[in-house]
Amino acid sequence: CALPIYDASITLQEQLKALTTEDDNVAAKILSYNRANRAVALLCNHQRALPKTYEKSMQNLQAKIDEKKAKISEAKKELKVAKAELKRKDDEKSRKEVEKKKRLEEIGR
Repeated sequence: CALPIYDASITLQEQLKALTTEDDNVAAKILSYNRANRAVALLCNHQRALPKTYEKSMQNLQAKIDEKKAKISEAKKELKVAKAELKRKDDEKSRKEVEKKKRLEEIGR
């Protein structure tokens, strides 16, 4: 903003006039104020800073994703082994094991 305080003040006043009426209840007025304040922030190019814990949160999420991928990979391997066992034995126990492994793999997706 060239004149940040002036621009922000004028923009806030204009937005509040446009967004509110005298009949609005307190909740509606607060909502209008927040919307007007957002417009001022956009005008002044204010950007919300990343939280201090952002990097740690992203690391934790990536760890969970990696863990889930490993579980899916393991389930696929177990399903492959169970299918091979079914071909070799072709018994009810092997069929049930294949079905169980298929369900585990589907849940992992």
